[in-house]
Amino acid sequence: MCLIVFAWQPESPTVLRLAANRDEFYSRPSAALSEWPDAPGVFAGRDLQAGGTWLGVTAQGRFAALTNIRDSRQKAGPRSRGALTADYLLGQESAPAYLDRIMRDATEYAGFNLLVGDAQQLWHFNSQEGQPRQLESGIYGLSNASLDTPWPKLLRARDALSERIDGVDEDLLEMLSDSSQPADHLLPDTGVGLATERLLSSVFIASATYGTRASTVLNLKQNGGWSITERSFGPHSTVLDEVALRR
Repeated sequence: MCLIVFAWQPESPTVLRLAANRDEFYSRPSAALSEWPDAPGVFAGRDLQAGGTWLGVTAQGRFAALTNIRDSRQKAGPRSRGALTADYLLGQESAPAYLDRIMRDATEYAGFNLLVGDAQQLWHFNSQEGQPRQLESGIYGLSNASLDTPWPKLLRARDALSERIDGVDEDLLEMLSDSSQPADHLLPDTGVGLATERLLSSVFIASATYGTRASTVLNLKQNGGWSITERSFGPHSTVLDEVALRR
């Protein structure tokens, strides 16, 4: 997952309104959003190579989402980052207790941002910063750096969420399809070269080999109910499937 924008409003009937794009190589095998047959009550897409997920929710309203940190200097960790979200969804620990445990093992993974919570609380952990943070009410964005790092696509998507916060899910899915690219002088320099920075600079990424594989909208209610919609894509932004679930 490479871009998440979300509104956390614990005083509202809808405590979490989230829109996210997962970017990945098309060759990496994945399963679309569904209830996991080996873990009833977990609803998520699945990385079929390592077994984890990028975003999911449980029947009880536990929620987790992940982005990678883009840093050309970092080494691959011995464990898959997708296990971080899956383990929270499969477990029963509170968000702060889970992150306290993860914090001690963060070096086992390449750099990551992790969001975990439920209808009562939402927490963020950045593995390079090393300190979990409980989030207060607000509109936030995560890409492949720190929370609210002002990359152009994050600012664009976060502003769009603010404007569409009361819209229908289709409005947010349309927002996630934005393929416009900023001027070169606005791009971050993460060590991957200008051509790749350009490719990765849009909210929605499309190419022959790498791009946005899934766009997801999640609404989490104060009473623990939720709805989630995921649209899946292939090379060159070809729409493959759309799944909508509600609890």
